[in-house]
Amino acid sequence: MVANKKSAAKRILIAEKNRLYNRYWKTRCKNAAKNFTAAVSGGERERVSDLLSEASSALDKAVTKGVIHRNTASRRKSRMAALANGILKVAAENAE
Repeated sequence: MVANKKSAAKRILIAEKNRLYNRYWKTRCKNAAKNFTAAVSGGERERVSDLLSEASSALDKAVTKGVIHRNTASRRKSRMAALANGILKVAAENAE
């Protein structure tokens, strides 16, 4: 679609720039969550806490930049923390 006004043309350029910026941060959050989930399902207890903090950091940065809503980030971090606590609790029980 071609813009009829100069301001509309500028908005198209800005919207594309914002789309790429948002896609970068969303992808970063998804990859961090995917790495965390893979570690949990793979039973890599040593890496779980590191990957949890990495994913939480990525989500917090995305919130700061306005890419995702803070409640969405909070919900995702809470679910990941519950998974991490579950696997670490099982590991602690097996160690005893």
